[in-house]
Amino acid sequence: MKRIFALAATLLFAAGTALAFHCPKDMKAIDDALAKNPKLSEADAKAVKKYREDGEALHKAGKHQESIDTLAKAMKILKIDTPAPAAPKKS
Repeated sequence: MKRIFALAATLLFAAGTALAFHCPKDMKAIDDALAKNPKLSEADAKAVKKYREDGEALHKAGKHQESIDTLAKAMKILKIDTPAPAAPKKS
């Protein structure tokens, strides 16, 4: 029973860590797109900046899935493709 609990805890930690590293990549993609001065309406520009700020705050608070979801909204407005989940490697 202890082994199952230890394995579950390890998997949860690994999943959280994987999500944590995804947020900075999304923030950088948004920053890079904004640096190119995209043609956005004033409302869209405000929304992107708000989603970017909120996403970073959520990331710093350890709420990585919420951060990813929020950053994805900014990326959608900017028409940045979100990365697809990696396919499992075959042995």
